[in-house]
Amino acid sequence: MKTIEQRFSLEGRVALVTGASSGFGAHFAAVLAQAGAKVAVVARRIDRLGEVVQGIADRGGVAYACEIDVASRASINRAFDQVQEKLGVVDIVINNAGLSAPAPFPEMSEAQWSSVLDVNLSGPYHVSQEMARRLIARGQPGAIVNIASILGKQAKENFINYGVTKGALINLTEYMALDLLPHGIRVNAIAPGYFPSEMTNPFFESDAGKKEIANLPPKRLGRLEELDGALLLLASEASSYINGSTLTVDYAHSVRLS
Repeated sequence: MKTIEQRFSLEGRVALVTGASSGFGAHFAAVLAQAGAKVAVVARRIDRLGEVVQGIADRGGVAYACEIDVASRASINRAFDQVQEKLGVVDIVINNAGLSAPAPFPEMSEAQWSSVLDVNLSGPYHVSQEMARRLIARGQPGAIVNIASILGKQAKENFINYGVTKGALINLTEYMALDLLPHGIRVNAIAPGYFPSEMTNPFFESDAGKKEIANLPPKRLGRLEELDGALLLLASEASSYINGSTLTVDYAHSVRLS
């Protein structure tokens, strides 16, 4: 029987993290590397990935930077080819890349709707499918972790495109889990509450944002390291009997009645 440390270890695994140029993605990549995985950090802004790779290398980890546009199937295929050549077959995917373009529903443009849909929903679908096809061809198991949001579980004004895609991502997690179950590829999701990020910082630094933070149960935003336990659990063998689940990390924000 493996020890607790061995079950949480990612030694010998190859992880791919989308949207890894900053925020959640850069943090997730560092955590996976610390747990022993070789990590492919992928994003559209490849010029910003060098710092992420260097940070992982400075801590003794192995990382490789690769450009990817999750809205392009051709770009996804190229990225997987490059990562496989450099690090090996990807058996952990963290679908973290996300886009937000808030606007009131009557004023939302077609571009705001379609661009968020392409990145937040079609992106994880295509990335996961590419990973699954390669693993199935080798008879190899794996783990997919989709980064959803509490806005996929409860509505917030002006975020219809973002919230709908995150809700659909939670549903996609369940469907993929069922279809990939025979192949030993587990699919789960994390639904974070309010955390600092490049996308959310401008709002949380505003007066309205500060007021919203004051109304949160802990009176503060989450800290990125407070997502580490959920990430390592779902990516590792420690969650070998968890499949098709969404783990909410929001300090009871989404379950509070008022």
